[in-house]
Amino acid sequence: MEPTNHHHNSAAGYSSASSSPPPRRSICPNCTRPQLVCLCKFLPSPPIATKTQIIILQHPHEAQHKLSTTPILTKCLLNATTIVNRRLKPGLSDLLDRSPTAVYLFPPTPHSSPPINISELDLTSSSSSDSNLVLIAFDGTWKHAKEMVRSSEEFLSRFARRICLDFDESVDGGTIFDSELILRKEPHGGCVSTMEAVARCLRVMEADGAEIELRLIGVLREMVRLQAGFLKPMNPRPKLVKMKNKSEREDEIR
Repeated sequence: MEPTNHHHNSAAGYSSASSSPPPRRSICPNCTRPQLVCLCKFLPSPPIATKTQIIILQHPHEAQHKLSTTPILTKCLLNATTIVNRRLKPGLSDLLDRSPTAVYLFPPTPHSSPPINISELDLTSSSSSDSNLVLIAFDGTWKHAKEMVRSSEEFLSRFARRICLDFDESVDGGTIFDSELILRKEPHGGCVSTMEAVARCLRVMEADGAEIELRLIGVLREMVRLQAGFLKPMNPRPKLVKMKNKSEREDEIR
């Protein structure tokens, strides 16, 4: 048995008896958020049923992020599933392995084929009406999401079409829809939280989509409101500041 050390640690300024770690925050077992920002009373009960099946590919790093909206989104929607991986491939989802009629959401990128704007998606075509549509979204940082899409497209090209929301890369910040919904700084206006992006899609894809969107955005707004007191001010990213300064210098030359 080891002897008890009663000496004080003068360098650290505390005794060994008081060196125990601080108590952990109390976590809600249902929404898995700290009790101070618990969202349970705002979650729809029962979860919202949709004809659309929603699959979210979540990057492993994002799965550890405390401000990810995906866990709350899957609590809100009955038919939403999360896959934690860096790419979609055969064997990860029985549903996707059956090559369903599907769309995957991601804005246009250089060298990619032009996606269909969500507002122009034809849901009356025979391919869409034969079975329930599957919506695939990607949850990660902008860099990770681009990598996830690029590495998944060979598999997705067999059965899915690419769609996008209206966006403008010249808009700096989080969401172009509602500034109240910003939880994290985004590289440009085409980037919104996964929860908001799915809500905007379901508005078009579901018969009662406007109501579903309203309910999801309501939960997201409460999440932002509760979190607001703990968020640090969001400064522009260095890359964006550099680009802005370069643009201003070019304007001065002109």
